[in-house]
Amino acid sequence: MPDEPLSMPDESLSMPDEPLSVPVDPLSDEKIIDSWLKNAAPWTAAVRDDQIESRRLVTNAAIIDAVLSQSPHTALDIGCGEGWLVRALAAHGIQSIGVDVVSDLIARAANAGDGDFRVASYEDIAAGSLDVEVDAAIANFSLIGHEAVDNLVAYVPRLLRPNGVLIIQTLHPAMTIGDHPYADGWREGSWAGFSEDFVDPAPWFFRTIESWIRLLRKSGFDLLELREPVHPKTGMPASMIFVAATTG
Repeated sequence: MPDEPLSMPDESLSMPDEPLSVPVDPLSDEKIIDSWLKNAAPWTAAVRDDQIESRRLVTNAAIIDAVLSQSPHTALDIGCGEGWLVRALAAHGIQSIGVDVVSDLIARAANAGDGDFRVASYEDIAAGSLDVEVDAAIANFSLIGHEAVDNLVAYVPRLLRPNGVLIIQTLHPAMTIGDHPYADGWREGSWAGFSEDFVDPAPWFFRTIESWIRLLRKSGFDLLELREPVHPKTGMPASMIFVAATTG
């Protein structure tokens, strides 16, 4: 399994301001949010202290390279978490907005500076609450849900300028299929390999490569490129990156 957790909080959906007090479906978009409300602090520490080997060795550079290959002047980091990617893009002169549903993560991102950070759920964005227009929308390990993700991706073209691109880095199915059939479906999450500060792992929705491409096309995108960054130690794919352009 890759070092990316099977639930990523730079990677959020919709939420209340506190963890849900009533039981929720353990395999659902709502549960993802419930989990990440509890893990903002340990996630920030893990990212800022370079505790995640695959990010340190492969995937952080991979997403930056993918974004720079499209030469955007402006970007929207969807599910920005504590804001590391917004700060990294600022160092390359790219003006970026970071959005996340977890207000604690947005506060930590804002305190670190170098970006415009806003609280919004994927449902909020899909309903038109985010009034922005950018050259590139980026989702870095943040699209782990099901219907909330489907609706968000379908809305993204409205956030892009002409010839805008959507860049998604996500878990590679070859490394995360486990003993399950190769078919879309919910999976339980795990914090194996992470500190004991993490609690209540979030579930995630497994998608085949074909399913990802189908979602992009249905949402009005043409796939420009599919990258598969390889982990230098294992020789296996650490992630996959979709670069897609609006068909309009």
